[in-house]
Amino acid sequence: MTATDTVDAFHRGGFHVVQPKGRGHRSGMDAMLLAALVADDRPVRVADLGAGAGAAGLAVASRLADAEVVLFERSAEMADYARRSILLPDNAHIAGRVSVVEADVTLTAKARNDAGLTDESFHHVIMNPPFNDAGDRRTPDALKAEAHAMTDGLFESWIRTAGAIMIPGGQLSLIARPQSIAEIIDACGRRFGGIEITAIHPRPGENAVRILVTAIKGSRARLSLRAALIIHEEGSHKFSPLVDDFNNGRAAYARGFRLASHFS
Repeated sequence: MTATDTVDAFHRGGFHVVQPKGRGHRSGMDAMLLAALVADDRPVRVADLGAGAGAAGLAVASRLADAEVVLFERSAEMADYARRSILLPDNAHIAGRVSVVEADVTLTAKARNDAGLTDESFHHVIMNPPFNDAGDRRTPDALKAEAHAMTDGLFESWIRTAGAIMIPGGQLSLIARPQSIAEIIDACGRRFGGIEITAIHPRPGENAVRILVTAIKGSRARLSLRAALIIHEEGSHKFSPLVDDFNNGRAAYARGFRLASHFS
């Protein structure tokens, strides 16, 4: 570790991530909520597209003892952070089940397969794609700009790759801003069905700031809007009990999970 890096604990010390200090994209709750969408106790292969330093993929490996996770990252610098994260002594218990592949997830056909994004080889694909559009204020931080800059057709290309590398019946999971909902549904097209969307609200009565989306490859089931997820208790900075469980790897947000049942 250098003075320009930090080592950050997640899942209450269950695993750690090396991240750039004061620059680049630094993972937090978004990555943990994304990881919580993978609810599968079978031996499964999980692809984390645009993995950055690897927080979401490592969170899946930390919670699911039979999950093998591949972190796909285009940026050579961030891929190096992911490799260093895996090699941390505190991650020795999961290191054997996590690997890094430096690859552009927008590749197609033979180039995609040659880069390690192999057809029909994963049970789950998770992604936290760049979310800033062209109208957003640009950051002077080049590493962060690369991680956050949305390009035209981004969801189409990322979800196309997810569909190609996933086995039939596999699950796509992603986190995004609410304004991307139409693009995500359109990109799922005939590739994915059974789309489930959860709006994430900071507090009761406040507008949603993120959406969680899952979908099943080849499913013809209809789209459903799930009960909203509230991050903080009213008038407080404290996490709601369920969000705290997701954030710390104590629970998975399985498809069809009924929020009310958690509190009954």
